[in-house]
This record gives sequence, structure tokens and C-alpha cells, in this order.
Amino acid sequence: MQFELTDSLTDDIISAMENQDVEYAVSAPEGQLVISDSDGNTPDDEKYYSLPEWGPSDGFDLREEFVNNLHAPLAREELQSALHSGRGVFKNFRNVLKNYPEIDKRWHIYKHRFMSARINEWYNSLREIWGLEKLDQLPESDDTLVHDDFSFKEYDSAADKKTILLNITADSCEDETLPLELNRAFYGLWRAQFEEAAEETQTGFICSSLSDDFAGCITASPLLQNQEKIVMITSLFVPEQFRGLGISTELINMCISSLRNCGKEWVIIPNTIAPDILQPLLTRTGFRKINSGYILSLIGE
Repeated sequence: MQFELTDSLTDDIISAMENQDVEYAVSAPEGQLVISDSDGNTPDDEKYYSLPEWGPSDGFDLREEFVNNLHAPLAREELQSALHSGRGVFKNFRNVLKNYPEIDKRWHIYKHRFMSARINEWYNSLREIWGLEKLDQLPESDDTLVHDDFSFKEYDSAADKKTILLNITADSCEDETLPLELNRAFYGLWRAQFEEAAEETQTGFICSSLSDDFAGCITASPLLQNQEKIVMITSLFVPEQFRGLGISTELINMCISSLRNCGKEWVIIPNTIAPDILQPLLTRTGFRKINSGYILSLIGE
């Protein structure tokens, strides 16, 4: 007997697969889950179908794969520690995610898509037995999800300048490879560069988390009054707890698009706000490294 795999049934199967205390099966007549008997059998095997196999090792491997592909350093380190903490691994994993709501949301999306794909394969194997065509596989996931997890708005100097200065402190910009005095000096250069930009010409974007926490910024201003086509990035920052989630990439892309639409021709990022760790990101978004920083041509794009 056949049954339809609905979204609701898929969600129920995912929950049942993760429940290691009770064994379930799909009842084809009702199109819903039922509990198997103590021997793991159902009253009528022609009407009931065992769920895809899923054990603790599968759950651990899925979590480990998620963490290994996570580019948020703080969260990745804590989650790796939880996975190798011995007893209560899954509980420890959940507790860490409570401190990172955006990553927690990504984890549940990641887990749901992976397990849904596993269920889809299982259901297609049944459809093949029933003599039916296989259903299409799930579409590829959007790895950024950044606009689902964060909000972006245009920079308003009157409302946002103080917010940026409050959130970007010398400690938050610290490079552990440099002495304290040099870190303070570089922070002083950045702050002066940001504050000296003319408020009426400085543009950019501010990123906030779902809980309205400051999650990043980018600002830009014409380099000189008589060179309005050349723009310098005056700030580019994402707090450490939000790094690796695609925010920097999205801020840069939104800023470049806005500057291009305004007829700007060149974008410059000085070394004071572009440490080497940003090189892969800047190169990926089209910037070219020069001795004093990075440049990007907007001409002909």
C-alpha cells in the first residue's frame, strides 16, 4: 500500500528518527506514524513501513560535519569542545548553540535539509518498488542565509555613528600578533579616519542580529573633495561572535552595488582597516591588493 510523503509527515519522521527510545513506522492507510511493537514489528507489514535507519553515530557525524564547515571561530571552537566532551555530547552541543542564536538557526536548517534528503532517498526507494517515478531531489541549500538571520539598513551618520564607535573598541580590533601599543596606534588611525570623514558624504550599511545586536558595518566616503569618483572604505567590521556567517561579504557587496549605482569609479581600502586575514574575502569580492591596501575598479562593470 502506498502513502504520500507530506511536509508534515517528513517533520514527524525526522523527530522519530532522532528518538532513540521509541521505534516508529509509517502507517500507509493513515499516512502517519505509529509505534512499532517490542520486537520492532508492525501488525501488517504490507501496510507499515520501517523508517530510515538513524542512530547516535549518524547524529554525531552530522553535527561534526556542520561544525567542520562552520566559519565562525568562537562558535566552532566551543562546539568542537562539546562534541569531544565525553558524556552528554548532544546536550552540551545544544547548550553551546543557545549562546549563538543565528548559528543555532543555521544548524536546524542544515539538519532538517540533510535528514529530509535522507528521507527523500528512502521514499524514492519505496516508489521504485511501487512502480512509480522518483520524485525530484531537494534543491541545493542557500549557504548564506544571511538575510534570514540578520537585517541590513543604510548607514545614517546621525543615528549610527555613535553606535559604531561604541561597538568597535580597541580591544575588538586587536591583532594578537602585535604589541599592545601598536594595536592602540592602529585603532587610533582607524578611528580618526572614520571620524574625519564628512558626515554628509559618508555612506554605508549597518547589520543587526535578530535580537537587534550590532553585527557589523561598512562605511565609505569620497577620498578628496575634488575626487568624488574615488571612494575610500572608512570602516569594515564584524564582531568576533558574528564572523564567518557571510556578513562581511554581504556588507561589501551591498556597498559596492550602492557605490556603482551612484556613479563612483574606484574603491580604496587602506591597510589600516584591511588586515591580511581579510585578503581572501576582498580578493573574492573583486579587490586587488596593492602596497598601501586594496583597490577595486567599478568602471565598465
